[in-house]
Amino acid sequence: MKKLGLLLALFIVLILTACGGSDEPANESETNTDERTITIEDAMGEQTIEGIPENIVVLEWSYAEDLLALGIQPAGVADLDGFNQWVNIDAAFDESVEDVGTRQEPNLEAIARLNPDLIIGVDFRHEQHLNSLKDIAPVVTFAPYGDEAIEDHYQNMINEFRTVAKIVDKEAEAEQVLSDLSDFTEEQVARVSDAGLEGSTYIATQAFTAQNTPVLRLFTDNSIVSQVMSNLGFVNAYEADTVETYGYTEVTIEALQNFQDENLEFLYIVQEDDNVFANQLKGNPVWENLSFVQEGNTHALPGDTWTFGGVLSAEVLTEQLVNAMVNE
Repeated sequence: MKKLGLLLALFIVLILTACGGSDEPANESETNTDERTITIEDAMGEQTIEGIPENIVVLEWSYAEDLLALGIQPAGVADLDGFNQWVNIDAAFDESVEDVGTRQEPNLEAIARLNPDLIIGVDFRHEQHLNSLKDIAPVVTFAPYGDEAIEDHYQNMINEFRTVAKIVDKEAEAEQVLSDLSDFTEEQVARVSDAGLEGSTYIATQAFTAQNTPVLRLFTDNSIVSQVMSNLGFVNAYEADTVETYGYTEVTIEALQNFQDENLEFLYIVQEDDNVFANQLKGNPVWENLSFVQEGNTHALPGDTWTFGGVLSAEVLTEQLVNAMVNE
């Protein structure tokens, strides 16, 4: 009888073991995650990324912003102080995020100490460092000022955001972020319509002093600023002769004499300690006699308005532009 009891017990154990072994979806999922491999196209060609990077160092602000938009904290970011000064978004870095040098000169030792499984950079700043960076971890290199990218900086920003999302396996989350941005833009369009400004023409500039001369960066149609304004229903009065690499043309105040429509809206960004319109150009007849100046159609944006960011910055910029236009 004892032998029969032992045999029955052993039989039951074998059945339970077989049943348990046939239902292991979690372990199988983990294995699939570990074996995940994707291929993307970056500035240097095709890049194969194995697994899902979790410990990421970012050497350009817009891609650090992309990770924040996807709910991911990078391990390290170049020039954290500069990011916090200029990139005015609600999402913030944890205290664990390390500063890894400047965007132009990343600190290779600081990066290596973080033992990253991915580094994100840009060709125009980091091509000279690529070999050293690749010795530390795989590198994805974006080309935000490449021939195709500069045709439409806003669309390129969205394309790069989707690429970052694909890398970190957050594509569904990315589409939700973009949907939220679209919904927010529609809300701002309603504000523009309510103010009776839909279809208004404008010029947008970032102005500063260089060699004691006021310099104006007039944003061109391929810039993020102009694309946001177009999404809001405004029309850019400034047309560049060529596609401007950085989305703006640098001119002096005399160039504005070509725009003498009294209904033109003039948007400008200046620093408090370098307000060329309130200081150098005050009393200057070239400036004072412009029709939109005489009509009072000038609108200041905050000095820290960021015009080169990602999707979260685009939402902030959208609201800032509308606030300036409707004078709220």
